Amino acid sequence: MEQPVVSGTAHDPEGERFAFVGISNVPTDWARVLAALAGSGLTLSMLPGDSATVPAAGPPPAATAPSSAPTPTPTPTPTPVTRMTPPSVLDLHAYLLTAIGKAARRRLTDRLTARGLRLWHLTVMALLHDLGPQMKTALATRLDMNASDLVKIVNDLDRAGHVDCVRDTVDRRRVVVGLTDEGRTALAELSADIASTDDEVLAPLSPAERAQLGSLLRRVHRHLEPAPAGMVHEPPQGPLLHTDEDRETVPEECCGPADV
Repeated sequence: MEQPVVSGTAHDPEGERFAFVGISNVPTDWARVLAALAGSGLTLSMLPGDSATVPAAGPPPAATAPSSAPTPTPTPTPTPVTRMTPPSVLDLHAYLLTAIGKAARRRLTDRLTARGLRLWHLTVMALLHDLGPQMKTALATRLDMNASDLVKIVNDLDRAGHVDCVRDTVDRRRVVVGLTDEGRTALAELSADIASTDDEVLAPLSPAERAQLGSLLRRVHRHLEPAPAGMVHEPPQGPLLHTDEDRETVPEECCGPADV
């Protein structure tokens, strides 16, 4: 049977069935098409409402005289497209920051995921290291986090042994969160791992250029997110992480009257 459109199911000699829809711009012998595609032995059954059943395909019939129907024009193979950034957006600093930040975040996320952590876990641990033990409410406020989300992050870190949560000796309603020794060790190892991410992202820059870029980014960050009193944006010379003696003491009055 020759027709331009056909649909149904087909099966091979082993009985494997699959759906089949054929569309052509000229009348087509679909049994021959199936035989050419899959060797031989395929049977096409028409769906209900179609006019006929195509018999099992055997060897292709002998060549016949050329048909008077026009030969369909072959569809050209699409040319592979190479990813590119429109040159005009490379002059937009906001675009560049977004694109570079996306690439850096993907690499950072991979490092954290390998340790069973997420970005918020790192952020909470770093803040506890820099500022010392904090109440949960103070942590949520400083990090601009929803209180319930903060509790989940702290619970994750507590189960991992990176932080401990204790009741304040003065006000038992307050829960104070602090880094454990295991948490400090984990943070130091994670910071070293993240440094390799910096090396990947900033590979085209020299050490001096990286330092200049960091200083400029911190200046922009300070403009967009002013720091609380006593917070230092520019890091001291030396390791990424500070010693216990370098931590800022957080005044008691910065915390709310009660904690969660």
